[in-house]
Amino acid sequence: MMRHQSQVNGYLTVFLSLSITVILSLVLALFQGARVSAFKMKSEIISDVAMKSVLSEYSRELYEQYGILMVDTSYGQKKGGIINAQDHLKYYIEENTKKPMLGYLQDSTMMNSIFLKEAAITGSSFAADGNGAVLRNQIIEYMEAVPFGDSISKVSDNLGILQYNGYDTEDISAKQTANQQIIDDYDLGTTTDDDGNEVERTLDNPADNVNSQRSVGILNLISGQESISNVSVDLSKYLSQRKINHGTGLGETENTGIPEKLLIDEYIFEKCGNYRKTLDKSKLKYQIEYIIAGENNDYSNLEKVCEKLLFWREASNFSYIMTNEGFKEAALTAATLIAALAGAPALTEPIQYSILFAWSFAESISDISILLKGGKVPIIKTAGTWKLSIEGMLDFKNNLNSDCKEGLKYEDYLRMLLFTTETGDKTTRLMDIMEMDIRKTKGNKNFKLDYCLDKFCGLIKMQDKSGFNFEIERIYGFDK
Repeated sequence: MMRHQSQVNGYLTVFLSLSITVILSLVLALFQGARVSAFKMKSEIISDVAMKSVLSEYSRELYEQYGILMVDTSYGQKKGGIINAQDHLKYYIEENTKKPMLGYLQDSTMMNSIFLKEAAITGSSFAADGNGAVLRNQIIEYMEAVPFGDSISKVSDNLGILQYNGYDTEDISAKQTANQQIIDDYDLGTTTDDDGNEVERTLDNPADNVNSQRSVGILNLISGQESISNVSVDLSKYLSQRKINHGTGLGETENTGIPEKLLIDEYIFEKCGNYRKTLDKSKLKYQIEYIIAGENNDYSNLEKVCEKLLFWREASNFSYIMTNEGFKEAALTAATLIAALAGAPALTEPIQYSILFAWSFAESISDISILLKGGKVPIIKTAGTWKLSIEGMLDFKNNLNSDCKEGLKYEDYLRMLLFTTETGDKTTRLMDIMEMDIRKTKGNKNFKLDYCLDKFCGLIKMQDKSGFNFEIERIYGFDK
């Protein structure tokens, strides 16, 4: 009996030994799996923290002034670039993989210690990429969260009226020049003076004094030009005139429909100043006028805008004057007398048109004066909104009115001009404005918007103490 019991005990010992080996292998495999999972999870967490830390260094001034979230990769220094952002990414990873202080004091190694093997930014998207598409995408996201009322739909409606009537294409100045050429080419012949001398006949057309003012310059014709800003800038220092930094391409696709364009224009009106509303923070005072005209000084930008307004207003005013029989009759009466005195009845109609062209020009200068002074001017005139009589036209510089209460304001016309400006030009000039203003702030004298990072792709390779490697590639940015 004793011998039989010993044999049973021996069988159990061998079975238990074999079982323990299998169990230990399983436990070690589970432990290794847990260690690898912990390593991967820790790598993911560290990478996530590091990439978000890079984005957390966004330009405060760009955000506060313009609501745009981007990382200035110059970090306040002279030169920016993706390498600077990559160095910051490495720094944040290394800081989060360091041993705790107790580990240094005890000269110990943690079981889950990990090390940075490589950190690189393999893709990037900067503000100017896609001819400014990256910036426009952020602007649209910003504006979608801002209530703007019905001002956007009004721009489209007003521009529709202007274009439907052809006021944006009809060149009245060219027609006036052609009409004047007919008059100038006519041979008036000669007459004798009181002394019996033969002299050439002249045409005493008072409209000539008005039409000759076209070359003077609009702002010179409007009183109060002494208050116009004379600020100028060196455009070669800004984005629109220099070689632009680009990323590899991560966020250039965009919606470019009319609603998006109107949103961008509304953003410009929210963030930028103009002749009627200048901003203390701005370098160029007439910022929206610069975005439309692109000249290097406030005076020229305002004058270019007024020249375009004159083009529109002349077309509209001449169109109305040709429907007003009273105005046409007054011009015809004057023309008949002038032609008769000159002995050239064949010039009656050209002289009539000369007077009508002068009248619509003088009325248009009055319109622009009203707009710049804060008044309103309707797109299409009526008898009730017409300002100058035929006598007032002859001395129009002393008859400029500012009491119109019906129609559109200067800002409304400016919105239409802005919408008709080419999108790429509009965006690069807006970026010029942003650079001008932000460079005025402390620590940002070298700020360049094309070095502002919107999105990046980070490739991170980690290693644990046993040599196991793990690779992470993620795209992080400020988009939704």
